[in-house]
Amino acid sequence: MSESLVFMMGEFAAHFPTDRLYAANHMWALPLEDRFRFGFSAYAVRLLQDVYFLDWDVAEGTELRARQEIGSIESKKAESALYAPLAGTLLAFNPGLLQDPSAINVDKYGDGWLFEMRAEREGLLTTEQYLEHLATVWEVTQRTIKGQLNQ
Repeated sequence: MSESLVFMMGEFAAHFPTDRLYAANHMWALPLEDRFRFGFSAYAVRLLQDVYFLDWDVAEGTELRARQEIGSIESKKAESALYAPLAGTLLAFNPGLLQDPSAINVDKYGDGWLFEMRAEREGLLTTEQYLEHLATVWEVTQRTIKGQLNQ
């Protein structure tokens, strides 16, 4: 993994490798030869905490629209739908995660990758742009976590 930039989530330092791009839905995208490999960013993993269930609603080879629902995830802190970060062709899921999704918790930028897809780069953010995005959403996230969204 390359060098990383840090975003402080309260007292927790979330690290973001600079060898990849990021999607606004808190996934990283590692450019490979003709595809991207996607996984959850440190920000997402920190908010989810202890992922214990992952399910996919689409098959490999499916043409996806950006923001199309593709699956679901359950963790200690949340149950949520998963959405495609970009439009493109879903090529492969990480087979190890279907048996044991705990790699998301322990190796989010390595063995915890989610899926690979062929897509255009448009819509992805550099590490610096993603950290700027996090700065704009962090305050709302903190209020939501603390149950103070409507105050």
